[in-house]
Amino acid sequence: EASMALPAINVDALLSDALRSLDGSGVWSPPCNAYEDEHGFWVEIALPGVGRNNIQLTVEESVLTVKAQKDENHDNRRYVTREMGTGTFSRTFRFPANVDPNKVVASYKEGILSIELPKREEAKPRQITIS
Repeated sequence: EASMALPAINVDALLSDALRSLDGSGVWSPPCNAYEDEHGFWVEIALPGVGRNNIQLTVEESVLTVKAQKDENHDNRRYVTREMGTGTFSRTFRFPANVDPNKVVASYKEGILSIELPKREEAKPRQITIS
């Protein structure tokens, strides 16, 4: 007897699609990188297809909040695969108190949001000269 292979099922994707279809919009979670070097902290978030004006950044004390809205209105489509998120995205990142909130800068290029959170000058390592 020949056995029939069943297609692989991505349960997370099915659940996500089901939740998204309940109200027509969804909550999505784009991939992020966050790292530290001697100068500060960096956050990179992949937001392809999101307009610059639909991204909101706030820094309060040592918490960075990133919010984005990506809307698609294609009611007549029946998706076979749907992996690109739509709806609202919100993510917070907590940093040590040594971040200088007045010097945070962000850029958005080719769908990647890059945020630099510099450390306060007094928090940066400095070379000590021995006399």
